[in-house]
Amino acid sequence: MELRGITKRFPGVVANHDIDITVHRGTVHALVGENGAGKSTLMKILYGMQKPDEGTITIDGEQVSFHSPADAIARNIGMVHQHFMLADNLTVLENVVLGGEKLHGISGRARAEIIKISERYGLGVRPDVLVEDLGVADRQRVEILKVLYRGARTLILDEPTAVLVPQEVDALFDNLRELKAEGLTVIFISHKLGEVLSVADDITVIRRGTTVGSVVPSETTPKQLAELMVGTELPSPETRESTVTDVEMLKVEGLRLTSADAEGVERTVLDDVSLTIHKGEVLGIAGVEGNGQAELVEAIMGMRDPDGGVITLDGIDISHLPTRTRREDGIGYIPEDRHRHGLLLEAPLWENRILGHVTEKPNAKGRLLDLKAARVDTERIVREYDVRTPGIEVTAASLSGGNQQKLIVGREMSHHPKLLIAAHPTRGVDVGAQAQIWDQIREARHEGLAVLLISADLDELIGLSDTLRVMYRGRLVADADPATITPEELGSAMTGAATGHLAASDNGSAAGPTSEEGESE
Repeated sequence: MELRGITKRFPGVVANHDIDITVHRGTVHALVGENGAGKSTLMKILYGMQKPDEGTITIDGEQVSFHSPADAIARNIGMVHQHFMLADNLTVLENVVLGGEKLHGISGRARAEIIKISERYGLGVRPDVLVEDLGVADRQRVEILKVLYRGARTLILDEPTAVLVPQEVDALFDNLRELKAEGLTVIFISHKLGEVLSVADDITVIRRGTTVGSVVPSETTPKQLAELMVGTELPSPETRESTVTDVEMLKVEGLRLTSADAEGVERTVLDDVSLTIHKGEVLGIAGVEGNGQAELVEAIMGMRDPDGGVITLDGIDISHLPTRTRREDGIGYIPEDRHRHGLLLEAPLWENRILGHVTEKPNAKGRLLDLKAARVDTERIVREYDVRTPGIEVTAASLSGGNQQKLIVGREMSHHPKLLIAAHPTRGVDVGAQAQIWDQIREARHEGLAVLLISADLDELIGLSDTLRVMYRGRLVADADPATITPEELGSAMTGAATGHLAASDNGSAAGPTSEEGESE
């Protein structure tokens, strides 16, 4: 596959300019660059979602022109987007066959094919589960299965490891190597340079919309790749200077929550969860997707009504207060899924700046919104957080995922919260923006901010946290010392394997079942 001179312009911005890339059949080709560099736009062009203004695409020696994704699918190209394209109110089976009903219909034949593909590549997908009941990692697996179901021979994966723990990343990479061995081609977009170097055969670097170089993984290092990508060396989240005080900012006691699964059966998702976060403390929660982290966050935010337990913020019981009041009382929120819970995609940036803070300055003056002040402050956030945008009147949907994240982080930090709930705060951002977000958290922590940190990036969890706890099957089962634990040990504990480097949590019996028990599950 060859892309030559690809250029794509939008009002006020040139997303791609004279890009050249060559991808060899049967390889994993990585595409890296900072947020807003044009990677996703380029892949949308290759997938037929956008038409280039200039340039050519050649596949197997034949020049092609795609007018829609259907044209790309016909040439056996499939794409898993950074933000998934799934219908929440449909089952996994219905999502997979949607638009491809002619392949196997929606009968038992389609079900059998889905199960066959899922088992072959270890995806663990259940056909009859509603997508709205799935976590982010499971949704990603559905997307991968969807493109394989359509017979894709070239897979475009946009940030596929963003929410995976090390064991899941290893499993995904094993799958990619298996695909490669069968002659399939993978185009892999990622900001995790260590992962890129471990799995890619070739790497193309894009900066500010144009290609600046191609490298072979065996001949470069993460530091050199970062310098080529953003002009700076790799940052570190390492934080060891303690700022923890004796003042309790958040106290959760005996939190319990049940929820009905796809079959209508009630199951326990939070089981007697208790934790305390002090002023100046970052408490990190480690856990494989789907073990209760999302429900814990939503219960603290007032988005779910728990069956029991008490939530106290700065000495005040907020257990029965609405989400808006909790926000006004000083809780900042960086959501796991920025599209569902963090942004109005079709609204301009200045309106998104107001979200969750409609009654607070500078967005409000008395009982009225102050739109002029909101616009001015949005421009400040864009400058200070390096949100790459032609202006604040463009919609949030027009930004890259990383720039959307920087806007959300800037919005939440601007109100100087007492408690920040940060779920995957650097998901989808480049190494430069990642360092900036870490610095913002460190600075606010030094000034007394309490942080509940949920992250699939174990280096980030270990580096930023003062205290680490492991969540497994809705319980806090173990405590870890960030100063001594390794990502591998933490990853093992997250999957339920026992480890001698963790202590049993106050409200958990032990660090999960033994590895043998975990495998039997």
